[in-house]
Amino acid sequence: MQNIIITNAKIIGYQKWQKILINEQGIIEGIVDTSLDVDSIKICKVYDARGDWVSLGGLDLQINGALGLSFTDIDKTQIPKLREICDFLWKQGVNSFLPTIVTTSIENIQNSLSTIKQFIEIQNRENNQTAQVLGVHLEGPFLNYQKKGAHSFHYLLEPSIDSVQRILEGYEDVVKIITLAPELDKTRKVIPYLLSKKIIVSLGHSQANAEEAKTAFAMGASMVTHAYNAMPSLHHRQPGLLGEAIINNKVSCGLIADGHHVCTTMMDLLLRSSSYHKGIFLVSDALAPIGLGDGIYPWDNREIEVIKGTARLADKTLAGTTLSLFVGVQNLVNWEICSPEIAIALATESPRKAINLPGISIGQPAHLIQWYWDQLNNQLSWRRIEV
Repeated sequence: MQNIIITNAKIIGYQKWQKILINEQGIIEGIVDTSLDVDSIKICKVYDARGDWVSLGGLDLQINGALGLSFTDIDKTQIPKLREICDFLWKQGVNSFLPTIVTTSIENIQNSLSTIKQFIEIQNRENNQTAQVLGVHLEGPFLNYQKKGAHSFHYLLEPSIDSVQRILEGYEDVVKIITLAPELDKTRKVIPYLLSKKIIVSLGHSQANAEEAKTAFAMGASMVTHAYNAMPSLHHRQPGLLGEAIINNKVSCGLIADGHHVCTTMMDLLLRSSSYHKGIFLVSDALAPIGLGDGIYPWDNREIEVIKGTARLADKTLAGTTLSLFVGVQNLVNWEICSPEIAIALATESPRKAINLPGISIGQPAHLIQWYWDQLNNQLSWRRIEV
């Protein structure tokens, strides 16, 4: 490909409009003020962003499946379907994601981990322009029965070094995040063990009180899974897990911005109290039916019904969404909860920070999104910049 310069771009973290310099390998080589001349590379093509926001594509840290396939029950025969899912997510603006495996048998977890590990190796060899699998988010099985939500109680386990080792055996490098209920670990050894394997610990599906959460954060847990959902409610005398997370500037909380998992007022409260994108990141929590429309679909040995993008079990328990990550970005702007800049950051910069990856910067692949804000109608739209 040829050298490219994107001009007149608004970029998160920069005060003025910027130029983005992209080299022949498709890598960002520089970000400089639009008013400055550029002599470092030979410019062959100029793309004018016209004052729109330009960001990296999204990073979804919690997505359970797509196009009818659940990441919890996959094998190597479904690798072609994984390719299809990655292409689908790319078209939804997602650059990378963590397939999320929910509570199931150890055998199923190991089978899924094996398949995903092989698929990551294939992607690394091919280097195609598609959504990249960065690893796995293991949501369970170390969850509190009282806050299991849509997870199957049959496979819930008490956290211990032994049970963690049985699940992770051979796949420690694949699992990037584990969601667990810290109050179940009476030995207080599991979180340090996971951190020693370079696995991020996220608290969720938990009844932890503030003191138990504070202890877990002090041991190194650094995330909260889908804030508000499957945890004690905020209370003025019992702040609980979420209250402790909000006041800890080393902790990032995932948020589902579909308007059903959390009401807009409580979203606004959480974002303001957490310094917006400094403490919160968006997730889709999308289930296997994303991309298929509303209807009734299998969910382990049960069924979920999807109505207008929200999935529920037969007893009306919330199970997830079938909305893409960027729908949450557009919702936050449309609901006037935050500015376009912050909403974009919540899906593109904040998730990267949460798992210790760089945001838009020199050296990053130029897989970029252009965002147009229609201020009159308060609508945010996006398109990929083809470089």
